[in-house]
Amino acid sequence: MFDEVKINPALEEEYFKKGYWTNETLLDCWEKTVAAYPDKEYVLDDSGNRFTYAQIDDLSSRLAAYLYEQGVKPMDTLTYQLAIRYEFVVTMVAAFKLGCVSHPLEMTYQAFDLARFMNMTGSVAYLGPTTIGPKNYVERINEAKLNAPSCKTVVYMDNESPVPDNSGITFREIFEKYEPLPKEKYARVSAQDIALILCTSGTTGGTKGVLLTHNNIRYSESVFNKDLGLTDEDIMLMPAPLNHATGFNHGLVGPMLAGGTVFLQQNYSVKKAIDYINQEKITYSMGATPIIYDIIHYITKNGGAVPSMRFYLCGGAPVPGYMVQKAHELGILLCEVYGSTESCPHTFVRPDEALELNGTTSGRAIDGVEVKIIDSEGNDLPPGSTGEELSRGPQVFVGYLRQRDITDTVLDDDGWFHSGDLCTLDDKGNIHVVGRIKDMLLRGGYSLSIHEINDNLEGFPGIKDHDIVGEPDDRMGEKICAFLVPEEGADTSQITLENVIAYLNGKQVQKKLWPERVELIDVIPRTATGKTQRFKLIEEIKERNKNRG
Repeated sequence: MFDEVKINPALEEEYFKKGYWTNETLLDCWEKTVAAYPDKEYVLDDSGNRFTYAQIDDLSSRLAAYLYEQGVKPMDTLTYQLAIRYEFVVTMVAAFKLGCVSHPLEMTYQAFDLARFMNMTGSVAYLGPTTIGPKNYVERINEAKLNAPSCKTVVYMDNESPVPDNSGITFREIFEKYEPLPKEKYARVSAQDIALILCTSGTTGGTKGVLLTHNNIRYSESVFNKDLGLTDEDIMLMPAPLNHATGFNHGLVGPMLAGGTVFLQQNYSVKKAIDYINQEKITYSMGATPIIYDIIHYITKNGGAVPSMRFYLCGGAPVPGYMVQKAHELGILLCEVYGSTESCPHTFVRPDEALELNGTTSGRAIDGVEVKIIDSEGNDLPPGSTGEELSRGPQVFVGYLRQRDITDTVLDDDGWFHSGDLCTLDDKGNIHVVGRIKDMLLRGGYSLSIHEINDNLEGFPGIKDHDIVGEPDDRMGEKICAFLVPEEGADTSQITLENVIAYLNGKQVQKKLWPERVELIDVIPRTATGKTQRFKLIEEIKERNKNRG
């Protein structure tokens, strides 16, 4: 199933010898924490649910018992499309107990995406909601199953609407009807086995499945916790989706390793976030720039305070110095985290260095991780030079699912992950991100492929050429701007943002890939070899903004 795993044998031996990698799986970690903190609250959510470690242990064992009865085996893949709620956590722990591979997906994925990924992973089960608002997930999975024959079992979260007749069983029914799976039936897989597949966008091959082992995740989160000084007394606010590294690794596994608590906020609003912070005495949070931006601006405008909050970990975009200072005025240390799904995390600003660095860097490497800068020929560069950033360490992924050719382009034989980011490294080991070699756009903490967004525009009536740039934005990091070249004689009054969105919606393109601004232009500036000169389009945006006042 995972023949494409790529691990350098010498590094593997070194990591085990140094104790970075061990024989301890995430199930072992879970059992250790439950034994130490059975009555400690682990998961709270904004639907009013509160569960201790012992309660999540019980619920996850009941779900595991049902899946075991359905024939789910060790190393089978479980696909789940669950919101930021406790059911997601129950599913994660059930996967640990069955020795399964977790494969969480974005809530936005439609039937076509579900079928494609379940076929890639050979997924044997799907766990998702019946509906959330106007979105009908029952219809999605029923359509997807027609083209994903490996999926034999469906479990529904029915908190918003009931399950149609004969469509599947619910979490609630499982919790009521099934006894916990006996411990002797737990699967004891290897710590070097795949524990998690996370989807990430890229410039080659579209969305890819990043393979992470138990050792990858356990190491990164335990060292991250240590560097942050987190303990069982810490409570985390997690408003980010749990199907990404921020939510899954940092939001769920990190607190679990420390015996801490996580508050899951599905229905994000800044006022509610502030209320929850004060109500639960939350000590830290992590997410994209917009979350802390909103908190700072709301309190600055409306008054209030968050005295329990010590620091906010910010990923997805560089953190400007003025935001570090404004956060500090509220008593919050704002710390940038740098990494990717493939190398998560590898550098970050320590809380006690946040004010001194003041947004000038993305921090230095965590313990056991190497970072370097190379030129276009692959030569190591000295401090202060600009080149591509590479990282190597026990947290680095072990390959892309069924895409060994693409794996080999970014994960070299010596174990270095090539980020595609242009960076400098100072003499203290701090990384400063200059730009991106890859054509990626960072919006609200998500890395989005410019090529994928641009390809979706193909066929829109009345345009003959088009391209995408990221428009700088204080809150989101970047917004999606589409430059469109009208065909001769086209009715330009019909080439509007509203019509572009309607066109993309009709193609079932995910909302996160929709442009937020449309600009008409006579010609897309390109080099002699046909590459778009995006810096010229950015200058064009600035000029148009200036002229529009």
